[in-house]
Amino acid sequence: MAFDHVVITVDDSSTMRRIIKNTLQKIGFSNILEAANGVEALDVMAKNDVDVVVTDWNMPEMDGLTFVKTLRSKEEYKELPILMVTTEAAKEDILTALKSGVNNYVVKPFTPDTLKEKIYKLLGL
Repeated sequence: MAFDHVVITVDDSSTMRRIIKNTLQKIGFSNILEAANGVEALDVMAKNDVDVVVTDWNMPEMDGLTFVKTLRSKEEYKELPILMVTTEAAKEDILTALKSGVNNYVVKPFTPDTLKEKIYKLLGL
């Protein structure tokens, strides 16, 4: 199954971006944009329409929480599905992310099936 949705993966680790990109490609997504932090992601998103965001929490320049809050403060991104993929696994961290505007949450390391389930759910597939 192939999807036309545009996904942006935001992570300062190029290895993690590659893992997420490869996983997304295996489950049918081919339009995948990349950014190393929130600042870079906002720049990429200003030039491209994006259907879903997959972001890390801990990044230089602009962390994931600030990035998500920035997106949610903009009218055009208020309803944009956002998935946080991070090592922050404490219950309080998950609640903090959800309060910041994240729609769902995946703790690293994750399985391809977990990422698939979360992305499909966010996009209503």
